Amino acid sequence: MALADHIAACNRHDPAEYWTLWIDGQAIGRVKPAFARRLAEFADTFEMAQDGVRLRAHLASAAARTAALGEVAERLAYAGDVPGLRGEMYPVARAWGLPPLATLDRGVVPCFGTIAWGVHVNGIVAGEDELVLWIGERATDRNVAPGKFDNMIAGGQPAGLSLADNVVKEAEEEAGVPEAMARTARPAGIVSYVMAVPEGLRRDVLFVWDLVVPPDFTPANSDGEVSRFVRMPAREALSVAASSDRFKFNVNLVIIDFALRHGLLDPETPDYATLVRDLRRPLE
Repeated sequence: MALADHIAACNRHDPAEYWTLWIDGQAIGRVKPAFARRLAEFADTFEMAQDGVRLRAHLASAAARTAALGEVAERLAYAGDVPGLRGEMYPVARAWGLPPLATLDRGVVPCFGTIAWGVHVNGIVAGEDELVLWIGERATDRNVAPGKFDNMIAGGQPAGLSLADNVVKEAEEEAGVPEAMARTARPAGIVSYVMAVPEGLRRDVLFVWDLVVPPDFTPANSDGEVSRFVRMPAREALSVAASSDRFKFNVNLVIIDFALRHGLLDPETPDYATLVRDLRRPLE
């Protein structure tokens, strides 16, 4: 297994297999044709379009769209047509920074193929002779990637919360990081990918942060998502990623990005240019 294989695995999809979801004249999501036809059965909310499915124009405000989408999602979940709802609302927008056209339950975001944003934080141990990371091991009861290695802090981006405030929230929940320490995290860019999944399409943008923690700090999970934390030299983490699927699928991309930014991979590395280019895929 090569590092580039992990990036390729996160970008396996055929754009021709998806139709467009239109909201307010904007191409907002990518949906499977069968799901588009299912949505059109909710005739008060959706209508078929020549090039996809469209939210009806009378739903002209973010509040009205959110309510209509929520009702459809509940009915689809009750019928078993989509995964269960999570009770956490994600913004629905064409790009980060634009006013959301609506919000949508996290559990059905891949079904509608809308963009999902998240934060991933590299926990760097201060005072070491080499770069050392705190790595979390996901609990075995997780629906996604049970038992896999993860970043010290990671989480989806809910609606109505700034990225920095979300880092603080996730840091406390996932790793017991005090707010004052979490506020020292520094943004370090993004990685993005488009990945076919059984329920639809993941179009994900991960905002990457670096957080330097004191040498005597030990993360402690409080929300049950992480079973333990281990200190791991960054070069070892990179080696694990390069030789196995031990890390959660998208965390591999964050590890590669970290290695590129901190000089653990250099331009003499095979596939260096490919790695740099493909970590940030267009969300077609």
